[in-house]
Amino acid sequence: MRLAIVWTILRKELVESLRDRRTLVRLVLVPILLYPLFALGMSKLIGSEAAAREARASRIAVWGELAEGLRTRLEPAGKIELVPWAGAPPDVRDGLLSGALAPPAGPVPRSEEEEAPGAEDPPPRWTEPENPVLAAARAAVSERKVDAVLVPWPSLGTELGRGGKGSVAIYFDSVRADSTTAEARLQGALRRARAAIVAEREAARGLPEGFSIAYDVVPRDVAADSRKVGQILGSMMPMMLILMSLLGSFLPAIDLTAGEKERGTMQTLLCAPVRSIEIISGKFLAVWVISLLTALGNVVSLSLTVSRMLPDVMVVDPWIFALTFALLVPVTLLFSALFLALAVFAKDFKDGQNALMPAYLPLSLLAGITALPVVELNPWTAYAPVLNIAVLIKALFVGEAPADLLFTALLSSALYACLALLFAARVFERENVLLGGQESARAVLGLRRRAGGTPSAGFSLAAFAGVQVLFFYGSLLIARASVAVQLAVSQVGFFLAPTLALVAGFGYSPRATLGLRRPSVRGLAGALLLGVSAWAAIGGTVLRWFPAPEPFARELGELVLLGGQPYPVVLLLVAVTPAVCEELLFRGLVYSGLRRAGPAVAIGVSALLFGLAHGSVYRLLPTFSLGLVLGYARHRTGSVLPGALLHALSNGLAVSLLYFKPPSVQGIIEGEVLPWSVTAAGAVVSLAGLLLLRSTVPGEPEDGAATKASERRESEAVGDGAGAD
Repeated sequence: MRLAIVWTILRKELVESLRDRRTLVRLVLVPILLYPLFALGMSKLIGSEAAAREARASRIAVWGELAEGLRTRLEPAGKIELVPWAGAPPDVRDGLLSGALAPPAGPVPRSEEEEAPGAEDPPPRWTEPENPVLAAARAAVSERKVDAVLVPWPSLGTELGRGGKGSVAIYFDSVRADSTTAEARLQGALRRARAAIVAEREAARGLPEGFSIAYDVVPRDVAADSRKVGQILGSMMPMMLILMSLLGSFLPAIDLTAGEKERGTMQTLLCAPVRSIEIISGKFLAVWVISLLTALGNVVSLSLTVSRMLPDVMVVDPWIFALTFALLVPVTLLFSALFLALAVFAKDFKDGQNALMPAYLPLSLLAGITALPVVELNPWTAYAPVLNIAVLIKALFVGEAPADLLFTALLSSALYACLALLFAARVFERENVLLGGQESARAVLGLRRRAGGTPSAGFSLAAFAGVQVLFFYGSLLIARASVAVQLAVSQVGFFLAPTLALVAGFGYSPRATLGLRRPSVRGLAGALLLGVSAWAAIGGTVLRWFPAPEPFARELGELVLLGGQPYPVVLLLVAVTPAVCEELLFRGLVYSGLRRAGPAVAIGVSALLFGLAHGSVYRLLPTFSLGLVLGYARHRTGSVLPGALLHALSNGLAVSLLYFKPPSVQGIIEGEVLPWSVTAAGAVVSLAGLLLLRSTVPGEPEDGAATKASERRESEAVGDGAGAD
């Protein structure tokens, strides 16, 4: 790919897009006006409505006879207008006066066991059964005859007169703001009246003040002002920012593909001496830059609006807005690549809008459900596309973004963005589609069976992304099983089985793809030396400079022992099984596809994916370092077996030390850093192992022939598919 050509296409598309007034409106005018006008309008509307509601007196219907002492205390209460029998039907009035209508039975009191701390089930919400009083009160409030209905049941006066407990009901409509305000005012007045009555009773009986209450419960809100503001902003802003980012890539993607077909410039571009990968790269970067500028404009406008509208004590930290923009980067990558790939199938601009709407609507809904209070950042939402970034932004505003879930959300977003990029690149390889022709989804996506060979880099990366998503959600489904069962099912069911199924299902050569060839004795010897020493070299250097938190290291150590399983079981599940399953995926399927870009890329990227797959930011560097060694063993020997041996020995030694806890390494097990002497010895033995691997004859020529043959078959298939259409 010639970067100069990509830059030329990018510059051309950006200049043409920025000349369009609609693009400038989306980039500049809309963000500048949207948030200030929205904030001012909502604050004025809500403020004026709240002030007017507060100034109005609540009209309360009283259906019954209030006790004299209670009436004298309620009537002076501010902004409460008591209206006897307002809206009461005659039959209800007669029934209440005669005592025929009694208060309905309330909820059954909970036992002491049910009320005890740690009780599993919360108390059920009580709903009053249908009765004439409820129906009449519902009609009176809904028809806005009154704001609420107060029903002092017939026995109230008698009970208060003899020092007993009466019953009062308040009927209101929680949907109406005026009715809710009336209920709050009435509740406050009744509480004050009850407190006065209780005080009179205590004084009459010579009891100390507060005898009937025993103690006061005073709730204290510990949430800082910034968290309160963050809760409000976090419920609305992620949706608005993501929707604006969607819009920023929606129209440019259509204009740069279907729009060019409609104007006839796409055919001219294809006649130029440029490659399809250069065209897609330039157009993608143009759409992404516009989407990114749209996101930046919205974040800046939002931050300025918040700093202007909120008091100084409630200002949100600027770094939250900076992180918000950074989190929008993978989202804009996903939108730009996906919309560009879909829009290229359209023949004109109108057809492009119709093609993108089926993708636009679900993405919008995923961003919109963030406004629900129950939707938070958790292991289930951390891998959901678009939703994960939305809830992560929401968590940042509230101040609740755990490092592990932050890492998972960013990792999954990067995976989805890579898949969208691979899909776009695959589509732009089909010249027939670029010219307005039609092809089946099977042909475009390359979902056909091969006759041997190795996969492409795109296929390997897509396979890793799919396996990672399967592993994540599958692990959540078996989370209640024992640790041993979880580990066995995860490795065999979510790593090994999909890997073998993909290789067999698409017809790739198992020997070339998975590296199933006999290694040399020298290669095995090098892997053996690295297996017994790499853990010391990596642990004494990487973990010395970037140590994991002590609680995390302790919990990990407990997990690998599988809850006290016998040593052979622990060794099989923690050392042998991952060595086989993970090596066939990372140094087999993933490595063989990436090898087309060169050994260095294959080793580095497969090691990075290996580190990311372990799902923790604290394990990323150690597993990445080990992945580099495993990839080098695969490169030099051409076989996955030395890497599996190295992997099994490294895990096995660590597990054995944790299981048997020899006194000589007790300090290391408890979290101390490896001594420099052990680190140096491990480094020397590791160097000897690397030299042995370097001296082996690489197994690449044989596999490389299979790769070249596979590439020839794929290029011929692409040509045949285009010709057939």
